[in-house]
Formats: sequence, structure tokens, C-alpha cells
Amino acid sequence: MNGSIVERFAIVALACAAALSGCATSEPTVSTRGMPGQLESIHAATFTNNEAIFWVSSNGCTKKDDLIPIVSLQNGQAVITLRRIDEDKCRQDLEQGVELKWSFQELGLTPGAPVSVNNPYQLPRS
Repeated sequence: MNGSIVERFAIVALACAAALSGCATSEPTVSTRGMPGQLESIHAATFTNNEAIFWVSSNGCTKKDDLIPIVSLQNGQAVITLRRIDEDKCRQDLEQGVELKWSFQELGLTPGAPVSVNNPYQLPRS
């Protein structure tokens, strides 16, 4: 992984930790009962005007299709719950994980909509 990606990840992770510290809980704020797959711990999440970006753990094979973002509404605000539907069985430890992106259009959200994350945060392996 080159230095610029690691630096970008570190900056985004710190910004997200500061900005979303109120959202980081040990228990999801939206019920995950009946959702497919397993609740995925995330390293970081950030949102642009029209894109949701997550960093998750990977053993070398994690791809976007292995996870599913489920959008729920809570008090009129979108809440994204990221669920892993396919296990990453590879053996290459990617310490910083992988970056996965979904457009707001893919998520059924309007550009600029307020969004929060329902997943627990976990520091990347180092």
C-alpha cells in the first residue's frame, strides 16, 4: 500500500473518529434482527455529497459484493448498516483493510442527505 493511501486513510479515520464519536456505540442504534449476513465492524466511514465510503477488514479477497449496505430510517435520517454476506477466506492480512464505496443513488438516497452509521468501529490491525 503506498504512502498516500495510508496517509489518506489516517486523516479520514481521525476525522471520522472525531466527527462521529457520538455515533460509535457498542450496540447498533437500529435493530439488526432479521438482516442478512453478519454485522461488519468498520475501521472508518465517510460521506461526500453523493457517496458513502467505508474501510473494512480484509484477508485479501474482500470485494464490494461481499457486503451489503442496508439503509433504514431513524427519526427521518438515513442509517446505514453494513453487513458481510460472504466470508473473506484468503490468507493475506491487509493491515489497513480495504476501501469500499457506494453511491447515494445505489443506496436509494438523495445527494447530500444526512447519514449515520449503525456499525461498531474497530481500529485497523497494525
